[in-house]
Amino acid sequence: METPGSQSSLHRANLERVVRAVRMAGSLTQAEIARSTGLSAATVSNIVRELKDGGTVEVTPTSAGGRRARSVSLSGDAGIVVGVDFGHTHLRVAIGNLAHQVLAEEAEPLDVDASASQGLDRAEHLVSRLITASGLSQDKVVGVGLGVPAPIDVETGTLGSTAILPGWAGTNPRDDLAQRLGVPVHVDNDANLGALGELVWGSGRGVADLAYIKVADGVGAGLVISGKIYRGPGGTAGEIGHITLDESGPVCRCGNRGCLETFTAARYVLPLLHSSHGADLTVERMVQLAREGDPGCRRVIADVGRHIGSGVANLCNLINPSRMVLGGQLAEAGELVLGPIRESVARYAIPSAAHQLSVMPGALGGRAEVLGALALVLSEMGDSTLLDGALSAGTPALT
Repeated sequence: METPGSQSSLHRANLERVVRAVRMAGSLTQAEIARSTGLSAATVSNIVRELKDGGTVEVTPTSAGGRRARSVSLSGDAGIVVGVDFGHTHLRVAIGNLAHQVLAEEAEPLDVDASASQGLDRAEHLVSRLITASGLSQDKVVGVGLGVPAPIDVETGTLGSTAILPGWAGTNPRDDLAQRLGVPVHVDNDANLGALGELVWGSGRGVADLAYIKVADGVGAGLVISGKIYRGPGGTAGEIGHITLDESGPVCRCGNRGCLETFTAARYVLPLLHSSHGADLTVERMVQLAREGDPGCRRVIADVGRHIGSGVANLCNLINPSRMVLGGQLAEAGELVLGPIRESVARYAIPSAAHQLSVMPGALGGRAEVLGALALVLSEMGDSTLLDGALSAGTPALT
């Protein structure tokens, strides 16, 4: 039996530090593991050898700085993770392994607003179908990340607002999906997951402080501070869509007037173009027409960018992020929307904060949230199960 401070407990702690570093990064060289954990190169080498013998990690030749090195990643057989992303009009599911490799991914249209039970039924079916089609086993699933387009109490798993998803009122999608799939489920709102996705795989890589802004049917922000998602005590941090821009403006679904959402979200913006472009206009089509030179679509997108920039300027003054990543279909407009965002930030943010901020489009497009759901599982899962399985499979006992 291990006792705190004993040689065996220290060795176990070092094993977990190495596994955690590799799990969070996807893959690292042994030198990078030593730097990130503070362990000596010799200790890392011995631990990696032990983990490799136990089947927990895989080691492959690589190069770093022109020199030969060894890249360490978690074994492809160590387990799989599942990401489930509910948008207002779609369901997207991805399957990945612990080495940060996406093994399968699929999306289908879905009216998520209608019914929570219907949405979760479809999610359960799609997850099972993707796992089977990939030749994987359900027993290998170590966790599921779940994203919904509404504020979430991450402690209880319940929705924090019924105005956004009325068909989900009183539900706990985390516990419901966990019961259906028989594995732990971690839940968060879509903006936070978009931020995680871009942080791990996209435009936020290498950045410790960023704001991910998603503009779709609503407007939200995922905030990363010191490399971690900041949710606030009630899970509602980042509701940038409800910053007041005009107290006499349109009535928002939250009950206030002139929220940022009422000047930027699709449900408010697209009707401005219905008389000239038809009532079936979509954000995707509006962006395409703007890129082709349509003056009306360009004007609307520029106005949206300026309003977003006002909200981002507030974030700059409050939390001073180093990067703002724009997600959602609007990001496809490129400089047509990013330029006006920068103009508003320069005008309304304090100069030092504005100068430090870089504004760029997301690299993952519509995949940001579902990849963020995978990243959520990878960040929340523990390392004990991985180590226990490896050690019981033949790794020398700790002494």
